[in-house]
Parts: sequence; structure tokens; C-alpha cells
Amino acid sequence: MPNRLDLPAGFRWGAATAAHQIEGAVEEDGRGPSVWDVFAARPGAVRDGHTGAVACDHYHRYAEDIELMRGLGLDGYRFSIAWPRVMPTGAGAVNPAGLAFYDRLIDALVAAGITPLPTLFHWDLPQALEDEGGWLNRDTAYRFAEYAAVVADRLGDRVPTWITLNEPFVHTVFGYALGTHAPGRTLMFEALPAAHHQLLGHGLAASLLHERGLEVMLSNNLTPVRPASPSSEDAAAAEAYDTLHNRLFTDPVLLGRYPDLSALGVPDDIYGAVRDGDLDLIHTPRLDGLGLNYYNPTRVAAPTGPGLPFDLVDIPEAPHTAFGWPVVPDGLRQLLASLRKSYGEALPPITITENGCSVDESTTPDQPRIDFLAGHLDALAQAITEGADVRGYYTWSLLDNFEWAEGYHQRFGVVHVDFETQKRTPRASYAWYRDLIATHRALHSD
Repeated sequence: MPNRLDLPAGFRWGAATAAHQIEGAVEEDGRGPSVWDVFAARPGAVRDGHTGAVACDHYHRYAEDIELMRGLGLDGYRFSIAWPRVMPTGAGAVNPAGLAFYDRLIDALVAAGITPLPTLFHWDLPQALEDEGGWLNRDTAYRFAEYAAVVADRLGDRVPTWITLNEPFVHTVFGYALGTHAPGRTLMFEALPAAHHQLLGHGLAASLLHERGLEVMLSNNLTPVRPASPSSEDAAAAEAYDTLHNRLFTDPVLLGRYPDLSALGVPDDIYGAVRDGDLDLIHTPRLDGLGLNYYNPTRVAAPTGPGLPFDLVDIPEAPHTAFGWPVVPDGLRQLLASLRKSYGEALPPITITENGCSVDESTTPDQPRIDFLAGHLDALAQAITEGADVRGYYTWSLLDNFEWAEGYHQRFGVVHVDFETQKRTPRASYAWYRDLIATHRALHSD
């Protein structure tokens, strides 16, 4: 069986973060408020009232963090650009100090020999746009494209590849359908216009980036979906969930059409959001790469009550992370195989843009994180031997950070962060990942 050291020559090693989770400095240098600033201020919205106001103070400590990346031997660093730092109200005036920060960050990365891989939208929508309807408002897609052009014009000379959106599934469902993430709306399936408008924003931005000679990716959280039993009812529930989680966000970009949404009870025009020509705008700027964020498979059963056409059930035989997520490395191989089967030649090269786990270090040493990374990289090597075209792997995350509604309670970093002192301490998994990268590079140096 192939293992992680059999990953191909030229395979790119990286780590990932996101602006609101690490930067802090939310009221400095002209940055405007984001939906996460407002959401976290609501009593009970975030565990223990935590906020991203300081986070890892990366805004001031980015040079130290780049040294940690250099110590790992990374080829690339995936991060996000905070839209409200660049355009405080989401449109109109550009904040020079905000752009200057990303100038400094990118220059320092390039000087360290690390390729920047920025994400334009990782959930921190400017609050001023949310006040106008957020992603439920079609106009936000056009504002996003304008923002993308501003950033690319300033930074594109040093950044060859851009990710437009991060996990539009999670942002739509948690932020607009269930209300557990910012902006905290509880619209259930009527949240899906927010999905369409994000994809429209992607398409508009991708066209502008391509016009500038830049490559474009989109990263989504995808999951292999398993029926809980062989019954036809569980199989139908699994198909409905696969449509919502995976195909709704991938078919339009790769195939130029939405999947059949009837099992979800959603009209084909997604409550009037889809207009003539939209799917051409989404699909025509062909992706240069697909970013895949993988954490776990999903087990689905037929619904036991009214409402959703599926129930999500646990995978009891699997070990679980501190977040309660099942650890199933082979799910990554299965997912890559299913993508090849579903999309064939329409599937572009893939980069694993997030993969990692939270460990409860108060009761458990770092070994579960090492085991998680090793298992998933071995599964990835097997998938590549079976024909998957995967070019790189970015672990989540470089640093412990503000983990959205969980605040600072879930620790994903290969580097421990003391949030009182901001001291960074590399974990055992940092050393393991560093040594893996060096060994792989030496084995394939010829």
C-alpha cells in the first residue's frame, strides 16, 4: 500500500488559516466591522462570549508566524484577506492601510520562499453589506467582484493563484439557515439564495481574475455521504443530503447546472434567485483548481419527523476528535473517487486546502493529531495511485485560533497559542509535519 512518502514529486506542502480567526486588530487602521464582530457581541452567540477582537494578534505578529512557516519548510501558505479591512463598508472607498498590511504579509512570504494562496472571502462579510441583506441580496455578488478586482490589482503581481470563496456550504447553512454562525439568520431552505449569490459572486470575480492572467480556485467543504442502512428510505435521505452538501455547490461551477433540488422541496429557480444567464456567469470562467476541505464523512438516515428530508447520525465505530467529529481517513480517498466518477473531465486538479483536527490537550497529548494527519495523508497517497489528480495539501491549522462559535475552545494548530500572552509553542505535530516534508522532499529531489 502506498503511504505519505509516496506522494509525487512536486507535491506542495502547506498550512492554512483565516483572517478573522487569527488577525485580531479589528478596530485598527480603518478596518470596518464584519458580521462576525457583530454576531460575537450577541450574548450567547459564541461560547463563553469569546470574540475575534485579538485572536492570535497575527496583524502585529505575522513576521513571527512566517518564521514558523519557514521552520516547517512549507511551499505555500493559505490565508484569507479580510474584506472589511480592505473596503470597510464592502463597497466604494478602499482603505489604504488595509491593503498595505497584505502587501507586507505577501512580501514577507515571498522573501521566505513561501507561495501565498489567498482566499478572498472566508465568512467575514462587511456588516454594512449585511445591513443591506448580505448574501441574500444579489447586489452583494457584484460588490464582491469589485472587491476582488481591487485586491488583485494591488497584489496580483506576487500572487499567481486565488481562492474566491471558502466553504459556501458551511457559510450558507450555519450562517443563514441555522443561525449558529454569523450573520445568525434562521431561514432553513429559504437561505439558499445566499448560496446562489455566493456562486454568482465567484463567477463574476473569477472572470475578472482571469482577465488579469491569474488562476482561480474555489474551496468547499465536501463530504462522502453514507446511508445509515441498506434501506431505500435511508438511501433517498443520503441522496438528498449529498445534493445539499456537495452537488449544490459543485455542479454549477463544474457542469453549469444545478442538481435536481426536488428532494429538498426547493424550486429550480431557488426561490427566484436564479436568473437567465447566471449559470453561464458561474460556469464559464473554468476553475484552474478545486480546493477540497475534508474533515469527515456524513452518515444519513431517513427523517424521523417533519422538516428536513434526512437525519444526520453518528458513525459510532470511528474514533472522534475533541470537536466530536468522526475520524475516517479513508473517507478522503472515497470522496476523491466519487468526484472523479461524478465530474470526469470537468474536474480540475485538486488541492486539499484544509484537513486537520482539534485535540483536547488538557487530557490528551498531541499524538491524536499526528495520527490524524498521517492517516489522511496515507489515504491521499492511495487516492492518487487510483487516479486522483491532487497537487498539494494544506493542513488546518498553522495556529490555534478563534474557532467561530466555539471561541477558543477547539485547538486545531500544529502550533499552540497561549491567548493570554500570545506565546507560540510548536507542538509535536509541528515537528512531525516538518520532518515529513523534509523527508518527502529529499526522497523526490531527483
